[in-house]
Amino acid sequence: METTGDSQVTPTSVGLRYGLLTGLICIIISFGLNAMHMEASPLRYLTYAVIIGGIVLAQREFKLCSAGFMGYGQGLGIGTLLSGVVGLLSAVFAYVYINFVDPDIITRGLEKARADMEARGTMSDAQIEQGLAWGAKFSNGPFLFVLIIILTLLFGLVVSLITAAILKNAKPEFE
Repeated sequence: METTGDSQVTPTSVGLRYGLLTGLICIIISFGLNAMHMEASPLRYLTYAVIIGGIVLAQREFKLCSAGFMGYGQGLGIGTLLSGVVGLLSAVFAYVYINFVDPDIITRGLEKARADMEARGTMSDAQIEQGLAWGAKFSNGPFLFVLIIILTLLFGLVVSLITAAILKNAKPEFE
């Protein structure tokens, strides 16, 4: 790996490369959990850890290839682009999985939500039915696709705001 400032590494190239890799890892994890019917287990949060790791590694890679320099905006751009790519890949995966591979995943999720609401005992049957109707409406189709992209982008933006502030090392102006 080259560590001089002469390399042609850009925030866009690093964000896209690491976004594709991070997205692929997230899809593999999601597919494994869905295939084992563990989509509601706490292991689903592992994808968030993968996204955080991908952002940090991408920012470090850019900084290393840029002679140890990375501006705050560059770090923020890398992380946001990475999370946008991950969101897009995850949304496409979710659409394909829900519509072609396992259409019953929505039904399982709604049944689990019903059981959880009934176990809490704080809602009437009418409120539970209304909540499930809204859940079914928003858990399929284009709304889900857009929601996955937006939520992943927001998560990546927040993480990037933090990690870019920690990892930044601006190039001196008069050097």
